[in-house]
Amino acid sequence: MNRQQIVLLAVQASIFLTVFGFGLQATREDLLYLLRRPGMLARSLVAMFVVMPLFALLVAALFDFHKAVEIALVALAISPVPPLLPRREVKAGGHGSYGLGLMATAALAAIVFIPLALDLLGRILGQPMAMPPGVIARVVLISVLIPLGAGMLFNALAPGIAERLSKPVSIVATTLLALGGVAILLSALPAALSLIGNGTILVIVAFIAVGLAVGHYLGGPHEAERTVLALSTACRHPALALAIAGATFPDEKRVVGAIVLYLLLNLVVAIPYVSRQRAKAAS
Repeated sequence: MNRQQIVLLAVQASIFLTVFGFGLQATREDLLYLLRRPGMLARSLVAMFVVMPLFALLVAALFDFHKAVEIALVALAISPVPPLLPRREVKAGGHGSYGLGLMATAALAAIVFIPLALDLLGRILGQPMAMPPGVIARVVLISVLIPLGAGMLFNALAPGIAERLSKPVSIVATTLLALGGVAILLSALPAALSLIGNGTILVIVAFIAVGLAVGHYLGGPHEAERTVLALSTACRHPALALAIAGATFPDEKRVVGAIVLYLLLNLVVAIPYVSRQRAKAAS
């Protein structure tokens, strides 16, 4: 096993443990929270799976950015909620049940939505684009559904042990993610830096800002739910985006750099919004 495989394994393990930790504290009501609110479900899916792909397509059609940047934005736009996001949403004052329910629902929807979206995008762009549903299902199962279900089952069978396990699982997951994230950042940083220029930073910031604005607007009257949908619309699943890009444009090697650039900018651009929503939640 080489160094790159070890790093990827560490990141995958951290994601698995993080979502498993969510499951240790989650209930059936958390998962059903969104399904019992069809209006909120519809607005959530429109924000994430309609508005963002349309914005990415508009950018690709109107401007001449590096191909890796355009591919990354389209791939990110049709990817669901990242599995690490619910914790960030709660810290920002978001509704925990909505965040967990949205993560699980969007992950399931992605198995059907992404192949259909790629087929439609291929027709629009005049270039065949396809990805087997099995590949998407595998990423979704490993990163979201299996660890979440395992955590919830553990909580149901041994709630006392689950409660005691929650903190150490979180510590191990955070440590693995930090180590793996730094290693990936260092390896992909040259590719990311090579894409800077010609408006790349501006378009990625615009993509994130549009996601925050659309999610906040469609999130409804309650600030805690607006926070969740805003962050969920602006933050996408990088592993699925990489899988989509690799399956549809295997020769474009700098997509990893573009997605790393997006992740770094997302952390920075969202700071004012997160601070504002956290202050509102505390008041």
